[in-house]
Order: sequence, then structure tokens, then C-alpha cells
Amino acid sequence: MDAAVKPQGCTNLKLRQLMRRVAAHYDAEVGKTGLKGTQYSLLSYVAKLGPIRPVDLAREMGIQPSTLTRNLRPLLDAGLAELGPGADQRSRLVSVTAAGRDKRLEAQRRWRIAQERINEMLGPRRVVELHALIDDCMERLADDAS
Repeated sequence: MDAAVKPQGCTNLKLRQLMRRVAAHYDAEVGKTGLKGTQYSLLSYVAKLGPIRPVDLAREMGIQPSTLTRNLRPLLDAGLAELGPGADQRSRLVSVTAAGRDKRLEAQRRWRIAQERINEMLGPRRVVELHALIDDCMERLADDAS
């Protein structure tokens, strides 16, 4: 570690503060469709990967199956996603309904507005640098995710 550089403050707190601010920005725009940002993200994953077993979807998204179940429930209740039969009687597959595809397109337009605004506020170069830094940090911390 460079002796001249000594980090101050809590990295966890700083990242959570940034995440809350960024999430609020996206939620404000995507929320105009009636979806939360997390719901839009989940709907997008299901649209891209589905029909898919919930356990596989959770793995692809990097979340716990219980978190997926909790986040999926409102989409199922709203008729935006559905659970259908899987390969055997015990398994189920989640997929997007026609209404879900329409809602996702509507939310995607709002997400794009939010993304363009973030790019504008931070500057495109800073956004690219931030993405690279996050990716690098994720890779470095991958083995420590216990």
C-alpha cells in the first residue's frame, strides 16, 4: 500500500450513499411507469433469459433465491411475469407475459432518460471511468465474497 495515501472514512458507507443517490435518480424516472428500478431490472433479466428456473435466474442476477422470490412476487401479482411448468412436476419456469414486455419497453425508455441524465451530470468520461473502477473492484473482491 502506498504510504502517502491513507483512505479516510468508511468505504461501505460511501458506496451505500452513492448507491442510494443513484438508485433514487433511476427510481424517480422508471417509477413513472409504476415499476421500481429493481423490478425493471428483474423484468429485463427474465425477458432476456426466460423461460428460466428461478434458481438459475437468481444465480445469473447474483442474488439469493429468497430475495428473488420476494422481488418476483409483485411482478407475478401484476401479471407482468408468470410461473409455468418446468422439466418435471417439481420445477417451474418464470417468463415475461405480453403485458410484461410492454411494461418493460415503457420502463426501458424511462431508464434511458435516467441514464442519459446521469451521463450528463457526471460527464461521459467519469461514467466510463466509474464503470471500469467498479468492474475492477468487483473482480478483485470476487474471491472474498464469503
